[in-house]
Amino acid sequence: MRFVALATDYDNTLATDGNVSDDTWAALERLRQSGRHLILVSGRELEDLRTICPRLDLFSRVVAENGGVLYRPDRGEKRLLAPAPPKAFVEALRKHGMDRFSVSETLVATMKPNEQIALEAIRDLGLDLHVVFNGDAVMILAPGVTKATGLQAALDELDLSPLNVAGVGDAENDHPLLEACGFAVAVANALPALKAHADWVTPSESGRGVAELAAALVEDDLLSHTAALERCKLLLGHRRTERGDAPVLLDAHGTIALLAGPSGGGKSTVTAALLERLRHAGYQACIFDPEGDYGHEGDLVALGDAHTTPSLESAVQLLSNPKQSVAVNLLRVPLVERPRYCASLLLRLQALRVQTGRPHWLVFEEAHQLFPADWNPADESLPSMLETALAVTVHPDQVAPALLRQVNTALVTGAHPDKTIAAFGEALGRRPPRLDGIDKLERGQLLVWHPADERPAEHANEIHVVTVEPGTTQRRRHHRKYAEGLLIPERSFYFRGPEGKLNLRAHNLVLFLEIADGVDADTWQYHLRRGDYSHWFGEVIGDEELASEARSIEQAHTLDAADSRAKIREAVERRYTQPENPSLPPLRQS
Repeated sequence: MRFVALATDYDNTLATDGNVSDDTWAALERLRQSGRHLILVSGRELEDLRTICPRLDLFSRVVAENGGVLYRPDRGEKRLLAPAPPKAFVEALRKHGMDRFSVSETLVATMKPNEQIALEAIRDLGLDLHVVFNGDAVMILAPGVTKATGLQAALDELDLSPLNVAGVGDAENDHPLLEACGFAVAVANALPALKAHADWVTPSESGRGVAELAAALVEDDLLSHTAALERCKLLLGHRRTERGDAPVLLDAHGTIALLAGPSGGGKSTVTAALLERLRHAGYQACIFDPEGDYGHEGDLVALGDAHTTPSLESAVQLLSNPKQSVAVNLLRVPLVERPRYCASLLLRLQALRVQTGRPHWLVFEEAHQLFPADWNPADESLPSMLETALAVTVHPDQVAPALLRQVNTALVTGAHPDKTIAAFGEALGRRPPRLDGIDKLERGQLLVWHPADERPAEHANEIHVVTVEPGTTQRRRHHRKYAEGLLIPERSFYFRGPEGKLNLRAHNLVLFLEIADGVDADTWQYHLRRGDYSHWFGEVIGDEELASEARSIEQAHTLDAADSRAKIREAVERRYTQPENPSLPPLRQS
C-alpha cells in the first residue's frame, strides 16, 4: 500500500456549511477499515471542531488553528505547536477599533477587510506575524506555522511520511497542505489557483469530492491517478530521439528493477545517482549491503560491520523514523546464511510497509548472494509482490527465479550487454530483445528493457540506450571496501610472477600494497610491464583516475622496480587512506 493516510480540510472540503453528509462519513469509515489513517487539518479552533464535528473519533489526529494545535481524539490529548498571539498585538487591535475578532491559543481570527488594521498593528509594533487567508476569513499567527507544519507534527507522532499521504482542500491556506503531501487533491469547488497546483480535481464538490477521493484510495491506491504524474517518478537519464534528448523516468513506486553488468561497468554510478535522487525527494531506503559498501552519510545509517552482525530489531527501529534510511552491512553474516538473514529481515520490513508504506525502496546489492538461484526457500522468503525494489548483480543468471519474475525493469551496464541481457532472459524464461549494433556500452550508458511488456521481443523499440544522469555529488561508495574489505576471489589481484610460481591473492588495496612491498623485483616488473596494475584499478576498483596514473607509471620505462613501487603506493594512499591498524587476514597461497 502506497497511500496510508488521507489529510483533509474541513470547511467547504469535508463539510458544507459546517455539516458532513452521512454518505461522506460512510466513505471515510470504509477508508479507515482499509487500514488507512484519517487526519483532519483545519483553520478552525479546536473547540469549534468539537462542537460542529460529531465524528472526531474517526481521525487519528486533528490539526486545528491552521497548524497551531495538535489533538489526539482517542486520548483527548492536546499539544500546542505555536506560541500565543502577543498581548500587545491584541491590545493594539482593540485600540484601532476592531471589535469583530477572536483570540485563540495560537492565533487571532477575524474577517476581511480587517487584515488592513492587523497589518498596521504588526508594522507599528515591529512584530513578526503571518497573515493567512481562507476565503473571507483572516488568521494572524506566528510565522512558519501552516497546515503543512501541523500535518508534519501529526505524521511524526504516527511515524508516517508525507509522501504516503493524500491531501485535499479548497482554499488559500490549503496550498502548504497540498504541497506537503505525496498526492495533492482539490475538490471541484476549490479556488482556481489551488486546482492549478493539484494532481487531481475531484468531479464533485466538497464532501462528495472527498468521498470520491476515499473511494479511489480503496479501489486502486490511486494508481490510475499517479501513473502519469512526473513528480511521482525518478529521472534515470536521457535517450537520443529524432527530436533530441528525451528524459527516461522510473516510477518512484512500483518499479522492481534489476541492474546487471560486469564489474567496473557503472552499476555503482547508477545506484548512487538513484539513491541520491530518492534522498532528495524524501524517500526512505533500506539497503541490503553484503560487501560493506555503505557507511554513515547524510540520513543514511550503516548497521553492522566486519565484526558485528546487524540486529533485525535495530534495523526496524531505525526505519520507524520516516527520515532515516538504513544500510544493513552483512560482512559478518556468513555467505551461506545471508539468504536466510535477508528473508528474516524482509518479513519484518513487509509488516512495516503494510502499516506505513515504508521503506519506500529496498535495494539488494549483490542480489545473487541474497537470492541465489539454487536456494530452495527463495519462493517462500520473497513477498508475493516487492512493490518497489532495486536488485544489483553481476550474475543475473544466478538470481532466484522467484525474484526475477517480479522484475519489470531491466537495466544493463558495461561491456557485452548482449551476454548480460541474454543471461537474464534465459533465467527468466523469456527471449530478450535483439541488440542490433549495440555490442558495448560506454561508461555512463545503460540499456533499459521492460520484460513484462506484452509486445513481441523482436521489436527494437522495446529496448533503449540511456545516458545516465549522474548524481550532483561524486561519492566513492566503494572506498572502504576496496581499501580494507574482502573482495571475492574473481575480483582480487593475484601476484603470480613471470613463471607463474606464485599465487599471492590481494583482496583489497591495503593487502595489495603489503604484498607489493614483499615480492621480488622480477615479479613486480612482470605485472607492471603487462599493465596489470592499471587494469585492476580501472576494471575492478572502478577508479579511472588511479588507473590512469598507474598507466603512466607503467609506461615510464626509465623507472626501476623500487621507484615504480613507491609511485604506485603513493598514488593509492593519496586516494585511499590506510587505516592505522588494518586487520588483515593471513597471507596464503591458493
